[in-house]
Amino acid sequence: MTAVALAGTGLISPLGPTPAAFWRGLLDGRRAFGELRGLEGEFRSRVVAAVPSTDCPAPAGRRKETLATTAARQALDAAGLPALPDGSLLVVVSQTPLLNDPQAERNGDFAGPRPEALLAACRADARRTTVVHLSHACASAAFAASFARDWLLSGLSTTALVVGASALNRYEYASMDVVKTLSPHGARPFDADRDGITVGEGGGAFVLETPAGARARGHRPEAWLSGAACLVDTSQAVASAPDAIRDCMRAALDDAGARRVDYVHAHATGTAQGDAAEAEAVAELAHGLGTEAPLPMSSHKGAIGHLLHASAFPGLVAAAGFLREAWIPGTPGLRRRAPLPDRVTALAEPLRATTAEHVLVNSFGFSGNNASLVLSAAHD
Repeated sequence: MTAVALAGTGLISPLGPTPAAFWRGLLDGRRAFGELRGLEGEFRSRVVAAVPSTDCPAPAGRRKETLATTAARQALDAAGLPALPDGSLLVVVSQTPLLNDPQAERNGDFAGPRPEALLAACRADARRTTVVHLSHACASAAFAASFARDWLLSGLSTTALVVGASALNRYEYASMDVVKTLSPHGARPFDADRDGITVGEGGGAFVLETPAGARARGHRPEAWLSGAACLVDTSQAVASAPDAIRDCMRAALDDAGARRVDYVHAHATGTAQGDAAEAEAVAELAHGLGTEAPLPMSSHKGAIGHLLHASAFPGLVAAAGFLREAWIPGTPGLRRRAPLPDRVTALAEPLRATTAEHVLVNSFGFSGNNASLVLSAAHD
């Protein structure tokens, strides 16, 4: 068996302080956008999706770490684990580690979170925990899921925790501004009038466990991480390549042994080129699978913006919600659907699914980083 258990998830987002709050808000079509505060400068856009201070009271410089540690504790609780077990793998996803250097504190919401803070939050023994920092641009959390799954299947451990966060900071926001990706009006994935991304905040985490480990504890997983594929395509520096996306999705489904997919939770950030490339790739995938009805896809980024390195965490929560409730979430902000290829449709409103067995979660990043994950239903 190549599947591992998605034992528990944690998420704090602009829609609320828990995975359930995010899922409810996504189904309701809420857009948690507001005005950028605390960062001065002439930016293309001042529309952001921030976590309310009531849900994350930490000051600037400590928000990222607070978001990450909160999500980590939630994931462990959801997995029924009082602490991260000895011998576990901890994968931290972010731009760069936060060094134990006084100068680094000024960039605390860009770098980090600190592994020692996460270990303390998880009540883990640093001497008996393997810590890995992983960075693959905005596909980092999905790459980490694939890495952790391989680690567990190799027999190196029975439990892995993947955790990361995104907090508004000058460096990353200015970087998005320089490459002209920011939407002046707020992201609207798959919309005919889409004009860029909205940067969001949030912290996410998930616990993966071997099937034997989950059975031994009598724990029913939220879903199975049954397939994964990561592809670094060097043909494009920034733009998404449809062929690479298609090949990545196909490889993930092949890895899962799945001959069908019921829903695609798209990366779709609201850029004209990126959304179109992904739609083209999904349509080609659907054609290859022989799908008769249009394959539904949607994106959460019209609700909470783009969490950059942490963007796959909300995608996994949405995928687990779909498998649990057989509701496909819509795409908040989608008002006028852009023309799409045959065999694919972008949902503006939630849709009741006739089957909810397999879902693809896509996550892409600059420098050709592409990752696709397959989650499958965990039946009783």
